[in-house]
Amino acid sequence: MLDSIDEAIVRELRKDARLQNKDLAERVNVAQSTAVVRHRALRERGVITGYHAEVDLSALGRPVQAMLALKIRPHTKEIVDPFMAYVLSLPETLALSHVTGPEDFLVHVAVSDVGHLQRLVLDKFTSRREVTEVHTNLLFSHVRKH
Repeated sequence: MLDSIDEAIVRELRKDARLQNKDLAERVNVAQSTAVVRHRALRERGVITGYHAEVDLSALGRPVQAMLALKIRPHTKEIVDPFMAYVLSLPETLALSHVTGPEDFLVHVAVSDVGHLQRLVLDKFTSRREVTEVHTNLLFSHVRKH
């Protein structure tokens, strides 16, 4: 369980992971030493698992984003685990979710253009024996909550 100070620290670091300790302490209204100890404890407890840079995908030449909803068969551990590793190895993959419902996976991808998206779906997904369905949804916009 997190108390209100821990929650405030996590909230502020989600907004800006590069926040200096003195600024973090000020924003959550604690002493700098308290902020250091709490921050370290959150990392050690596995609450904070890493720090990430937000990247403008258009600046990287990947302005087109899509969500791919995939169904695989058979849906067994022997198929799921290697499939997940495969999807995560693709440079176009931004995120992968194993889900319940009519589909088994949601894959967030970013590509250079619609032709690249088509090649990705045909060459990297529908060509795989375990993939039985792919539904592609283009993203008009994607906003991450901080």
